[in-house]
Amino acid sequence: MNNIAAKLRARRAEARTRRALNRAIDTAATATVRQELIAIAQARTGYMR
Repeated sequence: MNNIAAKLRARRAEARTRRALNRAIDTAATATVRQELIAIAQARTGYMR
């Protein structure tokens, strides 16, 4: 049961991170910053599916 709870917490944390990253990309001040954030997101597997 503990393993299932840990998986749910990890999944929620990943979703929170993905939403925060998408929000940062959407509200980036310049195109350069947006491109940097996209590059970071692509380097981290699972965030830009």
